[in-house]
Amino acid sequence: MSTVIAYPHIVKEPGSPARLESHPRTRVAMIVLEYLARGLSPEEIVRHFSYLTLSEVHAAMTYYHDHPDEIDAEIQGELDQLQSTSDANSRSAVWVKLKSKGLV
Repeated sequence: MSTVIAYPHIVKEPGSPARLESHPRTRVAMIVLEYLARGLSPEEIVRHFSYLTLSEVHAAMTYYHDHPDEIDAEIQGELDQLQSTSDANSRSAVWVKLKSKGLV
């Protein structure tokens, strides 16, 4: 018997990244990066992004903890793309922090 898990606030369509239902341009990976790279708690993320609710951030983090390979691959793909750009020598503070933690 298989169980289907629903994530409130999260939409995951085949072939597309998981995203917030109420904010289609806000992907789960974006919220997770705030947690991983900047070390922000869900409460701090909501303070920085006032359009998010605490329940949306918690739903995104729950989705991440249930699907770490999917979200980590999405983040790694973005980092790989960033590395291959022509301005790869001018790194953002987030990239430098990810690099120092061995995530890049």
